[in-house]
Amino acid sequence: MKRLRLFTVTAPLALVPALAYAHSGDHGMAGFAAGFAHPLTGPDHLAAMLAVGLWSALAKGELKRAVWAPVVFAATLLLGALATMLGDWQALWVEPGIAVSLLCLGLLVAWRVNLSRWVGLVLTVVFALAHGAAHGTELLGLGSLAGMVLATAVLHSAGLACGLLMRPTAMRWSEGLGATLMTFGALRLAGVL
Repeated sequence: MKRLRLFTVTAPLALVPALAYAHSGDHGMAGFAAGFAHPLTGPDHLAAMLAVGLWSALAKGELKRAVWAPVVFAATLLLGALATMLGDWQALWVEPGIAVSLLCLGLLVAWRVNLSRWVGLVLTVVFALAHGAAHGTELLGLGSLAGMVLATAVLHSAGLACGLLMRPTAMRWSEGLGATLMTFGALRLAGVL
């Protein structure tokens, strides 16, 4: 059963054709307020950031074990954004990576999967690099980057708090929410959204 779950979580990574590019890199967001607003107004970023917090809360159950994924995600997001902003790093897999992150996070939320620390760490880092690299091409200056990272931390915290508060009833809602996230990711991967 564990191998089946691991396979269904990681199998979507094989479906990574470069189809839709929602992050064109020409937005030119400058300033703290613009950076802070972007994760709150971009549906893919908003969904993924909330899902990271929810998954952590549902899988780990207690706050001290649940915070590692959001913290690692925010730190890696910052590194990915800095790599594109300052180092001219271009990752061709960014847009498909964002779509796959939504697919996988949907599975993790739906099944409340408690991955081993190393598998969870690898997925978290890969997903965060994709999101960070996408936003690093859109941000102008460190102020907008700081705003985006702070908004990301707020969204992670909101997802974590909701997940912890609603954990006793997760069997009733997590599968539907996870299916919604997977559908959103699949539509992004197919280029529909």
